[in-house]
Amino acid sequence: MALNDTLANALSHLLNTEKAGKRDCVIQNSSKFMEDVLKILKETKYIGEFKVIETNKGNHIEVNLISAINKCGAIKPRFPIKKDNYEKFEKRYLPAKGFGILVVSTSKGMMTHVQAMEKGIGGKLIAYCY
Repeated sequence: MALNDTLANALSHLLNTEKAGKRDCVIQNSSKFMEDVLKILKETKYIGEFKVIETNKGNHIEVNLISAINKCGAIKPRFPIKKDNYEKFEKRYLPAKGFGILVVSTSKGMMTHVQAMEKGIGGKLIAYCY
């Protein structure tokens, strides 16, 4: 069976592994895009260290979980967002203001919605985590 959205599969695998109480998670079919999202989750302290392991069948990522994720997921469709509309999507995807992050792909790279608001730039919504 083919996977349509590798990022959504990876985030749901992270969430399921964390709910099962495990400390390590192995994500198959890694990409640079997925690594950027995981870097943001690591910077915001939702996950611990992660490393990319190259094999003959492709790369996979080993993630150290620190029991900080309550819910995470990909945002589909990838909504375009203007610099003034972050609050609308915060209400839709996050449980409370200032609680959790939205991952945004901008022309300056991947960042959280808080960083994008500070820089005054818009982009496309990728994922959420709290």
